[in-house]
Amino acid sequence: MLEREFPGFTLRSGATREGSRYTALVSVHPADGSYPSYYAVYENRSFRDEASAQAAAEKALGLVMGVEEDGAPVFAEGETGFDDA
Repeated sequence: MLEREFPGFTLRSGATREGSRYTALVSVHPADGSYPSYYAVYENRSFRDEASAQAAAEKALGLVMGVEEDGAPVFAEGETGFDDA
């Protein structure tokens, strides 16, 4: 799990199991201690193993440019994180 700090928020990479597959996610933890929010990343993909999902989440966390007032991660326009041509 990787972690990045932004003003008022800590973002963490993670993975969660959904049935037999895994989903990559970024969790947003407000500095005021209120409840975190969870954002699925690479929603068009699922992963067969937790390590692959975690690696994708770490990549997504590295692509975060900033955070909205409500904590939503901001990515570059058109950024998908996919290495597809």
